[in-house]
Amino acid sequence: MTEEKAQQTWTSPAWIREGERTIRYGILSNIFLDWESLLKEVLYIEELGYDAACIYDHPVSTGSSDCWATLSMLAVTTKRIRLMSFVSSASYRHPAILARMAADVDRASRGRLVLGLGMGDDQIEFEQLGIPLPSVSERQERLEETVQIIKGLWQGKPLNYLGGHFQLQQTNGYPLPVQQPHVPLLIGGGGERVTLRQVAQYADMSNFGPHVWTGSAYRLEDVQRKYDVLNSYCERYNRPPESVLRSYFVPTLQVARTPEELVAKQLLNPIREDAVKGAIVGTIEEVKTQIQTLVNMGMQYFIMYVFPTDTETLEIFSREIMPAIRYS
Repeated sequence: MTEEKAQQTWTSPAWIREGERTIRYGILSNIFLDWESLLKEVLYIEELGYDAACIYDHPVSTGSSDCWATLSMLAVTTKRIRLMSFVSSASYRHPAILARMAADVDRASRGRLVLGLGMGDDQIEFEQLGIPLPSVSERQERLEETVQIIKGLWQGKPLNYLGGHFQLQQTNGYPLPVQQPHVPLLIGGGGERVTLRQVAQYADMSNFGPHVWTGSAYRLEDVQRKYDVLNSYCERYNRPPESVLRSYFVPTLQVARTPEELVAKQLLNPIREDAVKGAIVGTIEEVKTQIQTLVNMGMQYFIMYVFPTDTETLEIFSREIMPAIRYS
């Protein structure tokens, strides 16, 4: 089957199809938390009705627990919530190893994994891990080959692969993930020349937002432009644009009932300098407006970081803002 024909018969995983007419929310959950605190937070956001626990894959630079050890632990301690790698760098692990770990977590969780992948942008972490930082183009190539290998291994037969960076001979992908036709695949970033083309060609879910690592979409005009670019790539591959679940990264979410309480909250939990421009901060009505505006532009999913001690934001958002947001 040719690539073009394959795109014409694109079949999305069930979790992607379920999100076509609803708005869902995931919470970043493993930054600066010990195991006990992490599990407590994830069980709480599961109780509050959030859709996913999104786990950073930064083994050394952020103080986060290991992504895949964390996902394995959560696979057997949670019941409903989705588990997402956000995102695994294609340069940190061999694609066959990543495919194996992802399939195992999907099986352990009974089909609740979302595999988030990216090319890797954290120069400091590359240095800390002793891994050479390739050029942007090489990292993009490695990401593309990683996606091709993972999907190939999940076809259920031994894979031969000859790429510019990875080569496999009769590599076995068994046991396979639970989800079919494959685990939902997110490709992170908003690069308009390569990354969004890769999303249209291979992924089930896109993610970009107001951070340098997620495409620098700081303004609503940036969001719209990236949507237009993504739609054009979908057209190139004869793929329905609606088959790509569209998600937005919120580097910090803070909600309070009054302006005075919001100021106090910001003094208690100052927002990092690199997250200030993209933070969604305000009273309940202000945050509702910001989220609804993005939904009106086509956003279907939000991945948000909330300070671990700020349980009030988690509660207010889930109980008073989530029910008020309407699909346009």
